[in-house]
Amino acid sequence: MITEKDVMVPATVPHNMHKEYIKNYLEITRKSGRLMLFAGDQKIEHLNDDFYGPDIAKDDAEPEHLFRIASKANIGVFAVQMGLLSRYGPDYKDVPYLVKMNSKTHLIKKDQSDPFSGALIDVQQVVDLKKSSGLNILAVGYTVYIGSEFEDKMLRQAQQMIIEAHKHGLLTVLWLYPRGKAVKGEKDPHLIAGATGVAAILGSDFVKVNYPTAEGKESKEVFKEAILSAGRTKVVCAGGSSTDATKFLQRLHDQIHVSGAMGNATGRNIHQKPLDEAVRMTDAIYAITVEEKSVKEALKVYNG
Repeated sequence: MITEKDVMVPATVPHNMHKEYIKNYLEITRKSGRLMLFAGDQKIEHLNDDFYGPDIAKDDAEPEHLFRIASKANIGVFAVQMGLLSRYGPDYKDVPYLVKMNSKTHLIKKDQSDPFSGALIDVQQVVDLKKSSGLNILAVGYTVYIGSEFEDKMLRQAQQMIIEAHKHGLLTVLWLYPRGKAVKGEKDPHLIAGATGVAAILGSDFVKVNYPTAEGKESKEVFKEAILSAGRTKVVCAGGSSTDATKFLQRLHDQIHVSGAMGNATGRNIHQKPLDEAVRMTDAIYAITVEEKSVKEALKVYNG
């Protein structure tokens, strides 16, 4: 467990906001220093592909399923866009929130155009919502596609978001993915390390990246380059598409306890399940990430 003295406050946080930043940091990491992020921001990114289908629980067809999970399970923070938060948040005020600042659909393919995901809102609007609604907003997040011909615009928006968020004591998480016609291997270990380094340069508190592959296989050892490159920015891994619970929890344990990741960001492996199972899966992920439980112990949580 960490205390207030263990939290390194960036110089971009004004002195009168130090206590707010520290409070938010301890809450978002549950005093563990690690981030368990429940990702509910995919309804723009993947449209309805991840929320309706033969292998997806019927619960997932409506947006409130995400909020029900976040309210019943152990999480560090729930990532969601402002529109859904404004509609459902008032009924779930105890949930810790991250507001996702930008999103794009998957309809425009790389051979048509390099990806660009512009900001939908600004930090002041998030702060205004926090003050007027009393919602427990702890952080903001933004996706950058390095390697896109539009990366300069996204890098600038991400940088401004971080500076403005820190001014108000909010935490920041960057989703940072190499993507575009210039990118040959999106999960190349050296390129993933470059991505975490970009997040460090921008001054983000956390960066979410895909777990790298070497020779077509995930590698626990090569990911350490990305951890070193990130410096004081903490690296969390994307959860990816739904998979077997045992495999997923073992992979998560290796990412944190072998590779050195400081958390995870999981969406589909949680919300595509019925509510009861989704809550148990979330609690199992939390057990490994925050409580340092073994895979065996986490599986007991998942199996009820």
